[in-house]
Amino acid sequence: MNIIIRPGKPADIPQVFELIKELAVYEKALHEVETSVEKLTEDAFGEKPLYGLIVAEMDNKIVGISIFYYRYSTWKGKRLYLEDILVTEKQRGKRIGSQLFEATARYANEQGCSGMNWLVLDWNEPAIKFYKKFGAYFEPEWVNSGITKKELEKYKG
Repeated sequence: MNIIIRPGKPADIPQVFELIKELAVYEKALHEVETSVEKLTEDAFGEKPLYGLIVAEMDNKIVGISIFYYRYSTWKGKRLYLEDILVTEKQRGKRIGSQLFEATARYANEQGCSGMNWLVLDWNEPAIKFYKKFGAYFEPEWVNSGITKKELEKYKG
């Protein structure tokens, strides 16, 4: 099994989108996927990239991804936000997720980030166990919050 961990490129996006849908099925939220191959491509590789992508490739097929972007902490400065690490179900348990996490952490360090942040569902014990291997901390006093596109539309100018 020869796994190549590398930066993503535009040609990877159709396979990346398939992995995103696989994750959505796992999290019982396929109906919430609103993005597309075109939007993912533009947002990663357009004039103003919004996210970074590292892929795990095996036999010319994308079997895992790390999607991340910068955020800013008023106390800590520049941080890397890890949106998702996912590995196709058939390839789980082969350290591919660990390789993706380590590559993302190296990237954050090289970019001068003060740390990395991410969210994990409280019921996803395999993910919690995975992140604990890397010394992750979990902050129970913080509540994840936000508003939807529907709520944003109330603020049209």
